[in-house]
Amino acid sequence: MEHLQVELDSLRKELNEMNLLVLDQVKKAKVILLDNRPQLIKEVASTEKLVNAKELQIDSRCETILALFTPVAIDLRFVLSALKINVNLERVGDIADNIGRMVAHSKVTFDKELLKKVEAEKAFDAAIDMFDCLMQSFDKDDTMLVRNIFTKDEVIDDIMERSIPIVEEYAKSNPDNISQAMPLLSIMKMLERMGDHLKNIAEEIVFYAEARVLKHGGEKNK
Repeated sequence: MEHLQVELDSLRKELNEMNLLVLDQVKKAKVILLDNRPQLIKEVASTEKLVNAKELQIDSRCETILALFTPVAIDLRFVLSALKINVNLERVGDIADNIGRMVAHSKVTFDKELLKKVEAEKAFDAAIDMFDCLMQSFDKDDTMLVRNIFTKDEVIDDIMERSIPIVEEYAKSNPDNISQAMPLLSIMKMLERMGDHLKNIAEEIVFYAEARVLKHGGEKNK
C-alpha cells in the first residue's frame, strides 16, 4: 500500500506539471493573438514537445500502477481519471499551438476593434480561470470549486455564439480584410473547444472524488 501511495503521489505531481505546461501554452497563444506576437510560436512549439513527452510519461505511470498495484475504489477511479485528464490536457495544448500557428500563418495584424467586439480576450481569460479552478480543485479534491468551471465554459460558449454574426458582418463591411475574418472565426471555435476539454477534466475530478458521472449530462452513483 505504501508503494501504491508513492506512485499515486507521483502521478498527481506529474499531472500538475502537465497542467502548468499547457497553461503556459494557452497564455502564450493569447499574447500571440492579442498583442500580435507571432514570433512566440517557437516557444509554444517548444512547450508542445514537452507536453507530448509528459503525456507519454503520465500514460506509462498509469499503466504501471494498474498492472502492478491493482488499485481499487477511489485509487482506481483516480488512475482512470488521470488517463482522461491527461488526454484532454494534451488536446488543449494542441489547440493553443494551433491558434499560434494560425496567427503566424495568416500573416495579418488582427483588427484590435474586431478582437474587442468578439471578446477574444474575455474568452482566453475564462479559459485561464478554468485552469486555476482545476488546479485548486485537483490539489484539494474540492469538487465545489469544479462547479465554477462549468460556469466559465458557458461563458466561452456564449462568446462564441455572439462572435459569429459579428465576424460575418465585419467580412461583409470590410471585404479587403477577409483574410482576418475567417482565421478569427476559426480561433473562436478553437477557444470554445478548449473550454469543452477543460470541462471534461472537471467532470473527471468529480468522478474520482465523488464517484459520480456527469458525462453526457448524466449523474449516477457508483
